[in-house]
Amino acid sequence: MIHPSTQKVIDATAALDIEIEVVTHVEPTRTAQEAADAVGSAVDQIVKSLCFMVDGKPVMVLVAGHNRLDEKKLAAYFEVGRGKIKRPKADEVKAATGYSIGGVNPFGLATEMPILVDEDLLRFDSVWTAAGTPNTVFEISSRALVLALEATVIDVKKEA
Repeated sequence: MIHPSTQKVIDATAALDIEIEVVTHVEPTRTAQEAADAVGSAVDQIVKSLCFMVDGKPVMVLVAGHNRLDEKKLAAYFEVGRGKIKRPKADEVKAATGYSIGGVNPFGLATEMPILVDEDLLRFDSVWTAAGTPNTVFEISSRALVLALEATVIDVKKEA
């Protein structure tokens, strides 16, 4: 039986004419490294779907698995002070996205929000993203991901 959150992802991608094959793992793939190990990819190819509140409104940022998000760059993009960028609590993420942390996916979001994509994800032909639960993922073309979501590609990584 398919989890309702995973079915939501399947339905949302199908509505965009994107066919996906959901891979379910026995062990959770909550972290980028766990997901990479499970699918046999580089950690760089794992999409971290991060929800932030920017000036009180939800924003989705898709970050390459090895990168950390630079909140200063996010604030600059939205032309707000860094103090206007907040990491929401788990229940706020669930309310904004419709997904629990560990399974957040950019398709079928509960709330309309801007979606930004880390430019490093476009270095790969395909990437892996959560499919609504901590133990489900699917592979998608990085370019198809950006196009389908009408996302903005930006440099959001924190420099070492």
